[in-house]
Amino acid sequence: MKHARTPMTGLLALGAALAMPLAFAQEPTTQAPPGAAQPPAAEGQVTWADLDTDGDGNLSKQEASAHAALSTVFDQADTDGDGQLTPDEYRAFAVSQGAGPTGEN
Repeated sequence: MKHARTPMTGLLALGAALAMPLAFAQEPTTQAPPGAAQPPAAEGQVTWADLDTDGDGNLSKQEASAHAALSTVFDQADTDGDGQLTPDEYRAFAVSQGAGPTGEN
């Protein structure tokens, strides 16, 4: 019975890894006025805005290092190699990995 848990644990870990890019690929549809409270992210979920500490809309390698999984794929996702990960670059990377929306209906 001990071995029956191993595949389930692996499947759960794989599912979590594949679902992670979807959280980063999201963009807010409206901007809150300055000083307004932002809605909190789901517990345990890190948003792009949480990582974008300088607020420029992109993630530097240093900003991405706050998220272990994103840090590991940063160089692959940064397709132009400028050290800045844009939301479009990340979205394209997520789609290429089969983990993001494809835009097809």
